[in-house]
Amino acid sequence: MTISNKEPTKVIRIGILGLGTVGQGTWKHLVCNAEFWPKILGVELIPTRASVRNLEKEREVSIESHQLTTDSHSIVDDPNIDLICELIGGVEEARELTLRAFAQGKSVVTANKALICEHGQELFKAAEDAGVGYGFEASVAGGIPIIKVLRESLVSNEFPLIYGILNGTSNYILTRMEKEGASFDQVLGDARDLGYVEADEALDLDGVDAAHKAVILAYLAHGIWVNLNEVTVEGIRRISNQDLKAAEDLGCRIKLIGVIRRNFSNNHVAVAVHPALIPLEETIARTDGVHNGVCLNGSVVGTVVLTGRGAGQDPTASSVISDLVDVVKHTREISSMPKLLHVSSSACSPASPEEIDGRFYLRLLVDDRPGQLAKIAECMADVGISLATVSQTPHENNEPASLILTTHQTNEHLISLALEKLKNLPGVMEEPVLFRMFDPNGVS
Repeated sequence: MTISNKEPTKVIRIGILGLGTVGQGTWKHLVCNAEFWPKILGVELIPTRASVRNLEKEREVSIESHQLTTDSHSIVDDPNIDLICELIGGVEEARELTLRAFAQGKSVVTANKALICEHGQELFKAAEDAGVGYGFEASVAGGIPIIKVLRESLVSNEFPLIYGILNGTSNYILTRMEKEGASFDQVLGDARDLGYVEADEALDLDGVDAAHKAVILAYLAHGIWVNLNEVTVEGIRRISNQDLKAAEDLGCRIKLIGVIRRNFSNNHVAVAVHPALIPLEETIARTDGVHNGVCLNGSVVGTVVLTGRGAGQDPTASSVISDLVDVVKHTREISSMPKLLHVSSSACSPASPEEIDGRFYLRLLVDDRPGQLAKIAECMADVGISLATVSQTPHENNEPASLILTTHQTNEHLISLALEKLKNLPGVMEEPVLFRMFDPNGVS
């Protein structure tokens, strides 16, 4: 008889809080790739229990009924569960469960960008104090490993500019509108059917989801927590097919982008999410469908662009599992996860609107009568803004005309003053539509 001295493989049992699209994808891929975890980690990763809102709901993955519960706390408190995946969404319950897990010495992996945006500083400190890991790669840009790149691969760099597409749903809608001439409402309906749209659609359509991610990236790059109320956040609801065609005529495409800029002379940081006209030669302008794309302008490495799927089950589940693997590795090798920051936050503060320069695109619906354009140009000149280009689409039977203007370089403060003047100008029929003209080589 042969006696083996080989030690049995250690088992890490995982509890998943929330078995929605991402939770099911995580469970599925952990099971399907079970044979690889002992090879690359020396341990088995076994999804053991999951919390759900409805026990009777049909699901894509096969899970035994005894593995499901409606009580997330019971999973966190289960002594047989070693590691927690927090995928329930929302903020307050997720925060409470995460802190509860840390207090019991359990690492947590999350895809919850809203939670980190609002409570990241508290949660990172709690994880560090408890000596546990907190993985959050899946919270930003789906399957793109942007957080690992910032924290590890490009740790020697400073970043005067980070920008890109951070919401795959909005990018899918704009791509379909542009390439097919489809209406916003039509494409939104298709996005709903495909499961791309959040239950709270405002998160995708009004730029809130992308803003959460931009705040996280600003923290990782510059160590500053920018309050969401201090971030310019605009969505895609007012983008028309006419705007997409006008952008094409200007050699650009319209994308919803997050922009993080730092002025290293005064250490002011500006964070914004808004639609922008991006020159066609830029990689981000050519990033289509549900793909995300992030451009990092590093002081040492230069420009790095990462692209990949940003919406859907598998890309996000891939990032969740990547964090699970990292947490297990670090738990086995060192006492705690690496520090989250490679820069000091003490010198950084938010930039004022007067400091944020750029060029702008305006679309106005106006009375088609003599002298109207002159009044608009005078209105802009009164606040110190000059026009670069003007185009007009007249309508028949004395109906309102559509004016499209672009400006020379100005700043966010002056353009906001001009907008207020234009709203109250006789002959302007509705609220002006404003987009930025993004120049990655200049200031936007």
